[in-house]
Amino acid sequence: MIVKKIVLGVFARIWALWGLMTFVITFLIILIPSLLTALYPDPKGIDYFIKISKIWMTIWLNLIGCPVSTKGEENFSNGKTYIVTCNHNALLDIPLSSPFIPGANQTIAKKDFLKVPLFGWYYNRGSVIVDRHSDASRRKSFELMKDALEKGMHMCIYPEGTRNKTDQPLKKFYDGAFKLAIDTNHAIIPAVIFNTKKALSSNYFFYLLPKKLSIHFLPPIEPANLTVEELKQKVFNTMSAYYSANDR
Repeated sequence: MIVKKIVLGVFARIWALWGLMTFVITFLIILIPSLLTALYPDPKGIDYFIKISKIWMTIWLNLIGCPVSTKGEENFSNGKTYIVTCNHNALLDIPLSSPFIPGANQTIAKKDFLKVPLFGWYYNRGSVIVDRHSDASRRKSFELMKDALEKGMHMCIYPEGTRNKTDQPLKKFYDGAFKLAIDTNHAIIPAVIFNTKKALSSNYFFYLLPKKLSIHFLPPIEPANLTVEELKQKVFNTMSAYYSANDR
């Protein structure tokens, strides 16, 4: 058992190096085409950006042995814009959410990665940036999310705020996504991501394993006649029950 664990640990770190190398190489290939999408007005520009991102992530995730399957795209009605709430277990959740959400979308994201050379430009293009330590930044990001929805783009939000490192299906949700839904009268599509925690465990440093990944989009939940707390609890219960029933 100990030998098996050591061998697995060595392989996982070699695989993480392969993952990093292929990520950088493929990123440099798609960087300029991705940034050129800013020449088009949104939502068309963001739609092109998402399509390029999906091609990139499909190639990269297959290269690292983490192919993606999706389920429930039929829950997105043509011509409607949604707030998509995703569970958050690992950094791999981001390549599974925004690129594979059907249609143009932006993600609410922390400002940390803006400092990364080159990648910061790409990160900023597809995101609504927020500094969680600044009330002014949170207010501005809320208005930018409303603006994105008005332009016909979905908003992708991780209501847990940070990665779930507990043994529970979900962490406690923050209010932001649900206040946005009620203020704008946009339905929420809960999205449940599977296996990213097994592929990229937060318990180990520089550790990656090939695993099949998936994202399931559940039926929309309308905010009508619900308070923020009621809507938040309804989405939480829906995602938690689905995750528990389908996690393998």
